[in-house]
Amino acid sequence: MIRRTFIALTAAAALTAPAFADGHSKDIVDTAVAAGSFGTLVAAVQAAGLVDTLKGEGPFTVFAPTDEAFAALPEGTVETLLKPENKDQLTAILTYHVVAGKVMSGDLTDGMTAATVQGGEVTIKTEGGVMVNDANVTAADIEASNGVIHVIDKVIMPAS
Repeated sequence: MIRRTFIALTAAAALTAPAFADGHSKDIVDTAVAAGSFGTLVAAVQAAGLVDTLKGEGPFTVFAPTDEAFAALPEGTVETLLKPENKDQLTAILTYHVVAGKVMSGDLTDGMTAATVQGGEVTIKTEGGVMVNDANVTAADIEASNGVIHVIDKVIMPAS
């Protein structure tokens, strides 16, 4: 279930408003691929073996970091996480970006928490802009056939 949530968040971040002209017929993964700004996220989802999960029925809410968010991580982090021997750690990080269910921006309240598929919780802040933990939501409510994507500007990490 954690895998499904992360994949959903990833796909959601990839979508933009024009991608919805087809009536939300694309799932989270296909939406992320079509957006063009989630290449790293899609590669990570593939390396973690989460594609089928995020293409599943859902619904999922994905807080999807952009390529720029991944690029801001310390040098070598992404490359290290994509190695097969680090699949469990990569899966934990990705599924921390996914919440079961379809949570639209209108459902959010300041200070609320949401359980992630990974098992941890994220905190939502709505004062002065929407944030998930310490990441800013830069685009919200990108609908897919199996959930919704909210684009974030930072990769959020589960507590160790």
